[in-house]
Amino acid sequence: MLLAVDTSTRWIGLAIYDGAEVLAEMTWQTSDHHTVELAPAVDELLKRCGISQKILQALAVALGPGSFTSLRIGLALVKAMALGLHVPLIGVPSLDILAAAQPARDLPLVAALAAGRGRLATRQYAVKKGGWLPQGEIEVATPQMLVERITRPTLVCGELSAETRQILSNSSNLRLCTPAQSLRRPSYLAEIAWKRWQAKQVDDPVSLAPIYLHVGEPVPE
Repeated sequence: MLLAVDTSTRWIGLAIYDGAEVLAEMTWQTSDHHTVELAPAVDELLKRCGISQKILQALAVALGPGSFTSLRIGLALVKAMALGLHVPLIGVPSLDILAAAQPARDLPLVAALAAGRGRLATRQYAVKKGGWLPQGEIEVATPQMLVERITRPTLVCGELSAETRQILSNSSNLRLCTPAQSLRRPSYLAEIAWKRWQAKQVDDPVSLAPIYLHVGEPVPE
């Protein structure tokens, strides 16, 4: 039994997964109340499923990029649980979760999350062996920069505001996924983490750190 926790942004996600079924999943938008909402929500979800923390076999957490504070809150809770329960912990980049939810296509994919000041944290993906694999590093870009840089048909998914969607829609090369397709679902985090756990690709709860971006610096031209 695996519990997945994602607090990368104002969207919080929880899922319980046993390798065969998603037993429960919750996503909601918080007004920066991660500290007071997260732990009670985890307890409530476990109670609804009739599951005790003691039977959890592994934990998964989204690593970002995302909000500095919200990432720390989620990681602190999951680390404490992993150490207290003596179970493995698996960290997964948040953009990988977005990509995993998209059906395999011949087109390249860009996954995006808000990075503050109208900027996006982005990563490119391509389908390899039936799944999306990252191509290159995480980058910070404005929506207009994506419009100018992407010169071939490309899918774009992620938490995009109405204004960002309007800017990106000006490009004939960008194919925007719908808001429902772009929701960062914790069940995909759980599936990714389960596979890595089964392959013994687990992380050290003490040293595992979130992915932060220095968005205060100028965006390169």
